Amino acid sequence: MLKSKVAVQVISSGILPDDAIMLGETYLKQWKIPQVQPVTLKFGALRLPVKVVPVERFDGMRIGQNLARRMGILASTTLRIQYSSESSTLSLGPLIGVLISRDYPDMKDRPFGSITLFCKELVDACAVQGAHVYFFTPSHIAGNSSTVEGWVYAEGWRKATVPAPDVVNNRLTSRKLENKSNVQHFLKEAKSRHNTTIFNEKFLDKPEVFEALQKDPALIKYLPESHVLRNYKMLTSMCSRYSTVFLKPVRGSLGKGIIRISRLDKDSYQALYATVGGTRKQHFTSLLKLFSSVSGKMKTVRYQIQQGLHLINISGRPVDFRALVQKNETGKWTLTSIVARTAGNHHFVSNLARGGTLSTAKEAVLKSNLTGQHAQGAPARLQRAALEIAKGIDTFIPAHFGELGIDLALDSNGRVWLIEVNSKPSKNDNTPLPDQKIRPSVRNMIRYARHLTHF
Repeated sequence: MLKSKVAVQVISSGILPDDAIMLGETYLKQWKIPQVQPVTLKFGALRLPVKVVPVERFDGMRIGQNLARRMGILASTTLRIQYSSESSTLSLGPLIGVLISRDYPDMKDRPFGSITLFCKELVDACAVQGAHVYFFTPSHIAGNSSTVEGWVYAEGWRKATVPAPDVVNNRLTSRKLENKSNVQHFLKEAKSRHNTTIFNEKFLDKPEVFEALQKDPALIKYLPESHVLRNYKMLTSMCSRYSTVFLKPVRGSLGKGIIRISRLDKDSYQALYATVGGTRKQHFTSLLKLFSSVSGKMKTVRYQIQQGLHLINISGRPVDFRALVQKNETGKWTLTSIVARTAGNHHFVSNLARGGTLSTAKEAVLKSNLTGQHAQGAPARLQRAALEIAKGIDTFIPAHFGELGIDLALDSNGRVWLIEVNSKPSKNDNTPLPDQKIRPSVRNMIRYARHLTHF
């Protein structure tokens, strides 16, 4: 089998011309790399003619400091290697760029705030798998689509000019940032000029997801009735069919702005508002008065109105489930993890930011009020639903996704329901594992990048 990983040493430029690299003889023989005429060295968007100098009894590659600087490599590393005789191209990589919302250059140890540990874990995982990763923000993108200023790790976080990557993992957490003209221009140019692949390339709006999944008869069973709230007539119609409905901001996250509306009796309604401090309660003597209260918000916020579900609970606290699904080294969706989230006291949403607690899906089902045959096989049904929904997103939404956070619920009959799909699953909750272990979710992201780049 061909050796596909090579240890790359950075040496003084005086020893080696900028247009030459040294490579162990074994690699030259195995990949049939010519020694006489120059070949094209490819690293992300970088293309450079170089002469390959063979080295006997040496199992690696040496490059000069100037070339290393152009590659954005500040220290010796391990990369994967390929050679195409058709194009006389020697490719190193994959080069992965992670597009993040912001950096904090003055915080040397935590330049990415709460996701710094996740970023360092990616660096460590790349070192194991033979990839190179850097991190960049919208402010690092200039007019040139061939290079960006990014953060690399070399005995500490350092800035470097790096080529546009083979793969961009879009981790932007703000639509405003994602829609900036320089970001959209860079992503478009990187795709067309450098054949860069971008995954998780857009946010998902709640109605977009539900309308797309309704196209597959096999997925309808997971979908609570949902509509964009347009007028009082729609609110009346939904409240006549369901004793509880939810109003959710179309572009909301972390449970912000959710309103639960419950019919108490014929002419009495209660609205519960999710706030950071807990749940705010308000009574209305008619649905029209409730709508008048909400309609002011509708001028700035679009709401999805959704059928209320009788969720399973633990001691009266509602439980839902977050499944992380990712594409693997063959490009297939796999379930990486699924956790149960139990709402905190005085909250009806389960987000950790609002006092929710985590447990395994199995533990939560055992502790919940779900009993008998309804509880049997519930974790397996959740897993199956997550994978089927991910495939549905791929089929019916024209965008490229490599990982999805899928929020699911079980009702009191053990039926699985979809709550929402998040195309930018949070990395803030990631805590470091003992013994420098690397989480499966991090390893999978690099495996998928290797699949996309054929490394």
